[in-house]
Amino acid sequence: MKVLMFGWEFPPHITGGLGTACYGLTKGLAKHDVEIIFVVPKVFGDEDKSFLDIKAAGDFELHERTIDHEEFWKKLTYLEVGANLVPYMDPDEFRNIFSKIIKDRDEFNEAVFSRFFHFSGKYGPNLLEEVARYAIIASIISTQHEFDVIHAHDWLTYPAGIAAKEVTGKPLVIHVHATEFDRSGENVNSNVYEIERKGMIAADRVITVSNLTRNIVIERYGIDPDKVFTVHNAVDPVKESIIEFKKGIREKIVTFLGRITFQKGPDYFVEAAYKVLQKDKNVRFVMAGSGDMTNRMIRRVAELKMGTKFHFAGFLKGDDVVRMFSMSDVYVMPSVSEPFGISPLEAMRSNVPVIISKQSGVSEILKHAIKVDFWDVDAIANSIYGLLNYEGLPKMFRRYGREEVDNLKWENAAFKVKELYEGVIGHQPSVISQ
Repeated sequence: MKVLMFGWEFPPHITGGLGTACYGLTKGLAKHDVEIIFVVPKVFGDEDKSFLDIKAAGDFELHERTIDHEEFWKKLTYLEVGANLVPYMDPDEFRNIFSKIIKDRDEFNEAVFSRFFHFSGKYGPNLLEEVARYAIIASIISTQHEFDVIHAHDWLTYPAGIAAKEVTGKPLVIHVHATEFDRSGENVNSNVYEIERKGMIAADRVITVSNLTRNIVIERYGIDPDKVFTVHNAVDPVKESIIEFKKGIREKIVTFLGRITFQKGPDYFVEAAYKVLQKDKNVRFVMAGSGDMTNRMIRRVAELKMGTKFHFAGFLKGDDVVRMFSMSDVYVMPSVSEPFGISPLEAMRSNVPVIISKQSGVSEILKHAIKVDFWDVDAIANSIYGLLNYEGLPKMFRRYGREEVDNLKWENAAFKVKELYEGVIGHQPSVISQ
């Protein structure tokens, strides 16, 4: 079985859990003999070459490279799409050009694809235009490779998945890692919402990362429940030598790690920290991440006069995440709306007890975690204090939490995804709603 997979990021160039999930899932699928053509907007050249050989596309419009890997990585084909979003394209222009692809592929190749494109691969102000152009390139890529099924991750790649399906007629699976309601609450971006909705309608199967997200897909987007399936995320094992990294201070450390945005509830973490410090001065709080609420959080910490006890670590990735957890005594994820939440699993594999929001997908599968409502600052503070001051409590969570998370393997999640692939291969493609 071969899959044409579209993603927006791949480690080490990630902004959150999306790239981590793509990495884990592709690794797991490869172990189940699934061959993957993984397409990203840009290859930066510093990806981990111990299992993947990535070369720059340079000035080529489209560059394909097949890499020889050890073991399961032999099954991974990595494409780089080169494309500089030639002056910006609005949605109407995109529709016109895409219609032209379907009607006259040769004319499109000459008029549009012969230009040199270059994707930033980031989340900048021209993101929607970049998403549109990515979809155009996807339609070309889909005609140049043999595959059985298309898999698109998150809303950024749904238009690419639709384009590939439109051109080839192959079945489309989309993966919902988050919805616009998670990112923006009720103040949704109508353009993003519509992209998400059309992707869900076009898909033959919709994979959601939790039942929480599945319910949103069905209720807020009007999608047929019979084609929406939950496959929970997982976590990769980590080297014990990294877990044993020692901190250089005597105080205990409580960590928040994630985007500093509305969705992640950083303000509740700050308020809980203040309450804990009124009872226990032998503790420091760390907020690791970046986002549009960072400056507001810095100001609030200053207002509460916690500057000597509260640290902003910036965005962390790779081994730095593991090292941060290795120094932590408690991890807190007070998310307002969290489709899944891989970071608590990362903390638990590093033997760190976790406090998580009941409004998170990961709470559906974890037993050995303290679960609180994101808005209940007193409950968060009490939970932190208890884990820091009652020895038996963290000992129990460390022991059973590590055992629990060790059983959450990407290989198992990938097996479920492969079953979904098998269910759509050979089926008549569904009609795409206009």
